[in-house]
Amino acid sequence: MTPRRIAAGLKTTLLAALLAASSALPATDAPQAKYPDYPSETPASFKPATGSFDYVERDVMITMRDGVKLNTVILVPRGAKHAGIVLTRTPYDAHQLTHNLMSGHLEPLLEGYDNAADVIVEDGYIRVIQDIRGKYGSEGDYVMNRPVHGPLNPTPVDDATDTYDTIDWLVKHIPESNGKVATIGISYDGFEPLMSLVHPHPALKAAVPMNPMVDGWMGDDWFHHGAFRAQNLSYIYEQEATRDNTAKWWTSFHDEYDLFMHYGSVGAMGDAYGMRQLGFWNKLVAHPAYDAFWSQQAMDKVLADQPLTVPVMLVHSLWDQEDIYGALAVYRAIKPKDSSGDMVKLVMGPWHHGQEIEEGSSLGAIRFGSDTAKYFREHILRPFLAQYLKDGAPKAGLAPVTAFQTGTDQWQRLDRWPLSCDSGCTAKSQALYLQSGMQLGFDPPSGSNAYDEYVSDPAHPVPFRARPIQPVGYDNGLTWPEWLVDDQREASGRTDVLTYETAPLDKPLTIAGAPEVNLVASTSGTDSDWVVKLIDVYPDQVAEQPAMGGYQLAVAMDIFRGRYRTGYDKPGPLAANQPLAYRFDLPAANHVFLPGHRIMVQVQSSWFPLYDRNPQTFVPNILLAKPADYVKATQRIYHAPGEASYIGLPVVAN
Repeated sequence: MTPRRIAAGLKTTLLAALLAASSALPATDAPQAKYPDYPSETPASFKPATGSFDYVERDVMITMRDGVKLNTVILVPRGAKHAGIVLTRTPYDAHQLTHNLMSGHLEPLLEGYDNAADVIVEDGYIRVIQDIRGKYGSEGDYVMNRPVHGPLNPTPVDDATDTYDTIDWLVKHIPESNGKVATIGISYDGFEPLMSLVHPHPALKAAVPMNPMVDGWMGDDWFHHGAFRAQNLSYIYEQEATRDNTAKWWTSFHDEYDLFMHYGSVGAMGDAYGMRQLGFWNKLVAHPAYDAFWSQQAMDKVLADQPLTVPVMLVHSLWDQEDIYGALAVYRAIKPKDSSGDMVKLVMGPWHHGQEIEEGSSLGAIRFGSDTAKYFREHILRPFLAQYLKDGAPKAGLAPVTAFQTGTDQWQRLDRWPLSCDSGCTAKSQALYLQSGMQLGFDPPSGSNAYDEYVSDPAHPVPFRARPIQPVGYDNGLTWPEWLVDDQREASGRTDVLTYETAPLDKPLTIAGAPEVNLVASTSGTDSDWVVKLIDVYPDQVAEQPAMGGYQLAVAMDIFRGRYRTGYDKPGPLAANQPLAYRFDLPAANHVFLPGHRIMVQVQSSWFPLYDRNPQTFVPNILLAKPADYVKATQRIYHAPGEASYIGLPVVAN
């Protein structure tokens, strides 16, 4: 068959097939097939049957003075009458914080972060949690720790006005309330009760800031004495990238030490993660020193300029791994205004950040002999809230300061904090000197050995805890809350850490206050960090808890960035190879070094990756340091007559 005949045959076959197929199609005017009536099983609007619940939930949007509406969850105990209101404002999802475990009972519902659930439920309070503007279910723009109206905030609204407007709505629209409100919260949520004290609403009867964010540069979340908290990059990323924190930090490393070393400077790391899109990150990079951006929003300074009209209970954790500065800074700022002596209470417990609402019989390997957190809630928080929120309740009878003394593991009722002062006090600063031969003692140094030295290498920074280093976090077995009580033997065996130690004590030594570092040191570089740790060394054997034998427990430790030696707002290069004096405070301690224990002081020049590495070359902004800026430096710590290094201990007479 020729090609033309084959083609003709194919055309004929194809035409026949098309005609057959078309005859099978329905006519266009034929009736269309219909599915049977088969509706969705999900109702258009579901109404839960909650009649058996012991609470009533109301989800409302409260309008602020500028028209922005804030998502607010209200939980009212069923049958409540004349009940006080406990209010928390949060950037962490009001719905989640009020639905920790779905239950028909209120206490399991609240049991979790930022809820002292036992006190709130057992005392019959109305619980209110609100998303701050710009987060989760609330409208508006989010600004990290939104400053009060003024130079840093040109808008007419801030967290103080939002709290005022919220309280005003609550007392007018919750018929079960008695019109009395207390603000309470931990960390960022602890910043909010402080803001409620700025031009407070008349219905605000008490405020309980717990572990509050107060001064992000001086010693809370972002910097400590000028050194940047590198591991907080993940928090900034997740908190700012989206309204509901759905953009999650990521890593390709198991060990955070390797992660941060991989990127070099935190500026380079931020760029790799796209953080230049985040407003707060850009502000932070633009303000590495303690300028007006930081000082004008520091809440201790803000409240120092406000009248004290609302009773305040400040709650501080002695091993707060996040905000160890803020509560005591606010106490120093507002306590002088307490002319009656009954407006400002301070509580100091042996806890990590926020542990006061959890179980508190231990922290890491350290045991306290009782549930200290439950004691706080039952004997301190409960009567304080009752005094101001319950109709006709008696006075709480609390001491001006309630402090847990570690070492002896007992609660104390104190008249003031710190116990040391210029006159009329039972404590005084006593110099504990670094001495030759790596010794530590109360006698001034003598002899010809003027200093000890080590090499600080940014290529091999000192880890702040044993590797592999975990990320910041509280869930899935993470031990971030415990790092301040880690055994410091990991560092004391390194050649780039100097370790000074006393002989075993033959009698107790009690301190109550902030140890003061007085360091005389030199560096071969032009900038340097100085990390100083005050440590309680346990006896070599501890019969009742063998794992504590020789344990090195940090009582107080912190970092100082050398460029700020002459002023936190005046960064400048260090004169190389010249002994220079550095003075800074360690976090407050209320501790007894027991007989048989030793006192230790460690000195080093990196604490990684908790804090970013100092390149040891002076650059205008360490956050933006380049790889070539990072150099080794020889560090010398002096202990000679006239150049003595020591820790000023706030020693209390036994």
